[in-house]
Amino acid sequence: MLWLIIILIVLVVLVVGGIIARNRQLASTRPAFERALAQVERDLVAAAASDRGWDRALLEAAARRIVHERFGSEPEQLTLVEVIDKPGTDADQAVFDARVGTARERVVLGRSGGEWVAA
Repeated sequence: MLWLIIILIVLVVLVVGGIIARNRQLASTRPAFERALAQVERDLVAAAASDRGWDRALLEAAARRIVHERFGSEPEQLTLVEVIDKPGTDADQAVFDARVGTARERVVLGRSGGEWVAA
């Protein structure tokens, strides 16, 4: 009977130790995983934009122009975060995350007469 208690105690210690070790491992790798996931999402949005025939350079130029009009300076960082491809070209939208200094601004572009403008 004593050997059964010893085996149960050893199993409980192994299970608890495994849970603690796994939680620590997940906590240490989570930031890298989230950065990689964010990069994949950005790449996916960029691929979707290029797949639909949208010119990324024109999109970014329009977003930079709009940020400049709103803040009076160029964005330090500009990230395409969403592509909304609705039926027809005038309903299309592109969403950028722009950083100017400490301010973050979401810039939504729409098409009007074939040009990208603030939506």
